Amino acid sequence: MCGRFTQRFSLSEIQELLGLAGPAANLGPRYNVAPGQEVAAVRAEGRARRLSMLRWGLIPAWARDPKIGYRTINARAETAAEKPSFRAAWRARRCLIPADGFYEWARSGKGRQPWLFEPAGGGAFAFAGLWERWTVRAGAALPGTLAELAPGDAVETCTILTTSANALVARVHHRMPVVLPPDALDPWLAGETVELGPYPAEAMTACPVSTLVNKAANDDPRCVEPVGEEEPATLL
Repeated sequence: MCGRFTQRFSLSEIQELLGLAGPAANLGPRYNVAPGQEVAAVRAEGRARRLSMLRWGLIPAWARDPKIGYRTINARAETAAEKPSFRAAWRARRCLIPADGFYEWARSGKGRQPWLFEPAGGGAFAFAGLWERWTVRAGAALPGTLAELAPGDAVETCTILTTSANALVARVHHRMPVVLPPDALDPWLAGETVELGPYPAEAMTACPVSTLVNKAANDDPRCVEPVGEEEPATLL
């Protein structure tokens, strides 16, 4: 799965990487993006790619309870096209979620040690994502920041696709986000068939980082500080 990731890039960096058009959201560095928070995502508008902010945790248009979003932060690439929560978005609402790192956790003694996986040589990934638009229903119990909304308001949400782990990530976890190569970005956004397998292990690096990332409220450079070179003890 992918339960936390980073978006530390500047707006100019991501515009250049993904060829974005038009005005975009004002981005600040994010060191610990967590479910239920807004994330920078890229959608196609005609032939252009535009940046927008989406809430992480997909809420299907038919959902009565928006809390489903906490269970749909990820969608398995192997089954998303058929799953009721994701199949409509799979057909018509795809997106890219830029990230320059993601976290997974390994058992370490009686605790859990976070590991940060990043592109080798720096830069950013483009995760394959899906998005949806949900309209607030009268009487719906709204969690977190959704409590600010009123019946009839719309919220746009997203999920990150996952696939089997490559050899590097598999040292810590058996799943990883789907990372799209540059030549797959347009086909993915256009709804075409794209290979959604693991990203090459040799194109990534990994290191153990501070356990501060375990708490979603911590979102600063300390989250990505390396803490040693030890090997993960076991898979989770």
